[in-house]
Amino acid sequence: MSTTVIKASDLPKSFLEVHPHNLYLYCKAYAAGLRANTAQAKNRSMVRGGGKKPWAQKGGGRARAGSLRSPVFVGGGVAFGPQNNRNYNQKVNKKQKKLALHRALADLANEEKLFVVENITIETGKTKDAKTFVDALGQRDVLVVKELIDDKTFLAFRNLQNAYLVETNELNAYLAAAYHSVVIEKAVWDKLIKES
Repeated sequence: MSTTVIKASDLPKSFLEVHPHNLYLYCKAYAAGLRANTAQAKNRSMVRGGGKKPWAQKGGGRARAGSLRSPVFVGGGVAFGPQNNRNYNQKVNKKQKKLALHRALADLANEEKLFVVENITIETGKTKDAKTFVDALGQRDVLVVKELIDDKTFLAFRNLQNAYLVETNELNAYLAAAYHSVVIEKAVWDKLIKES
């Protein structure tokens, strides 16, 4: 299977002119979108108990208190604690997404870690054959981009720790930047260049 290494000189000029800040903003927004937003502390109204006034308002020499569930008491609510109603989503428009992907691919091309293969298909469906394909590239970890994933190829790559198989519509700047190297099917690569 013939593999072509894409160099910076092979890329359209527009790829190389993209400012790296576009990639940073996209990755930041992508990571923010992954946040689970599940942290929640109970405030004084959520904590059980504390209905009775603990001691008399006056005459005891102590500070006045209306409830044992106040934040000043052990077992009380948390003042200004985290609530699970925050929205972490950050807006990234279509043009910026495209520019970020171009920048990520340009960075890979500069390091000669961007490969184009005519066809990525493992007809046997065996992980051993997928491993041979990945090992032939001599890279640490690989993002494999295929136009349409068939069942056999999916099964072959599914259990590989150092490779991740995605379809064209799943390819994004975050994935391209996160992996050590990227292997793209020729049909997908031609489409990327045409749309740039």
